[in-house]
Amino acid sequence: MWPYYPELLARPVPRYTSFPTAAEFRDAVGSSDHEAALATVVPGAAVSLYLHIPYCEQICWYCGCNTGAANKSARLAAYLDALHAEIDLLAGRISDRVRISRVAFGGGSPNAIDTAAFGRLVAHLNDRFDTGDAVLSVELDPRGYMPEWTDVLARARVTRASLGVQTFNPSVQAKIGRVQPTNLIAEVTKELRSVGIESINFDLMYGLPGQDLPELFDSLDQAIALRPERLAVFGYAHVPHLIPRQKRIDGAELPDQFGRFRQAAFAHHLLVKARYQPVGFDHFALPGDGLAVAAREGRLRRNFQGFTEDRAEVLIGLGASAISQFPGLLTQNEKSAGRYRMRTLAGQFATERGVLRTAEDQARGRIIERLLCHGAADGAARFPAARASLDPFAAAGLIALDEDRLELTDRALPYARAIAACFDPYRQVDPRRFSSAV
Repeated sequence: MWPYYPELLARPVPRYTSFPTAAEFRDAVGSSDHEAALATVVPGAAVSLYLHIPYCEQICWYCGCNTGAANKSARLAAYLDALHAEIDLLAGRISDRVRISRVAFGGGSPNAIDTAAFGRLVAHLNDRFDTGDAVLSVELDPRGYMPEWTDVLARARVTRASLGVQTFNPSVQAKIGRVQPTNLIAEVTKELRSVGIESINFDLMYGLPGQDLPELFDSLDQAIALRPERLAVFGYAHVPHLIPRQKRIDGAELPDQFGRFRQAAFAHHLLVKARYQPVGFDHFALPGDGLAVAAREGRLRRNFQGFTEDRAEVLIGLGASAISQFPGLLTQNEKSAGRYRMRTLAGQFATERGVLRTAEDQARGRIIERLLCHGAADGAARFPAARASLDPFAAAGLIALDEDRLELTDRALPYARAIAACFDPYRQVDPRRFSSAV
């Protein structure tokens, strides 16, 4: 289905959930910059919130998220106290000027905290902000899903949920430290549907240790049978030099670059055959789902949660390591939960680092976002060096480029990130930070 040009996939590239990427964040940006950006938010604007819960009951070996073990109740309680304090701090700056369009709970695993604590967080947000029309979503670890979660999600008006599945194969599960039986995934999916969760996402992975095409087929087939509205099929990024827990995964058992390419192509073919609409390179949605509709209507966006139909220009992250996105600024909170707690409880924003987005950054970012979301972008003429680096992709017939407009051909989908990276002048700084383009 796709031509294979290994030389065009040789260099690691970012996933581009922002531009500049987090690799360019520096500690020269701090809480004063964050506060200044909050002051510029337009009255009446729609703002999205992301709340980070950096704890899991079980730590998976492949995971690159900022998370730790949820094995001490006092640690969780202290963290949640700080998160409530940050909610109040933020509300004091913007609650009278904005409406909240989205609230996303991620991690880690939000269901690593108890249901009462989750309910208090939602109630606090509803009390301090205008959340009447907000869409609420939550990431869930099926292994920690207790029956009481069904009721609390219903009371909180959560309408979207994402389940970490990764693979249904017991042997591959054991090799990545995430063992969960198929009937557990099916039961949690059934519970979520029973309370009106209208969009369920499964996170799946290819490129895992010991994974081959028959195993991938079986996992995809079982996922399709449960018919989630969305599927994210990510390539596993093996970077043990950055993520020590990945050292428990045997790199010798990972498929090679061509093996990964075949798996990605196979997943795409199978899901399209099952009537899922491709959204970008590694996301899929049923045609009636909001993500698929946004892709068809040209409204698809990309932010720190991946592909999204969220139209808000401002996304504010709450919690340790959470990232906020403003048109001219990206900021990130302290990664250490302890330092985050100390600063927040002292009445300070816990911004640790970030990057100012120049006019050129924003122009480059728009091109990258349009290429990844819609396969075409205007503005290429402004960046002659980027145009020159596109020559190998043009020679392979993967792009069409006129004076100012760049379009990806039907064969270019697996090369989209590599093509977008031509507009990233920071990319050569430290290529070891990034994963394979496929």
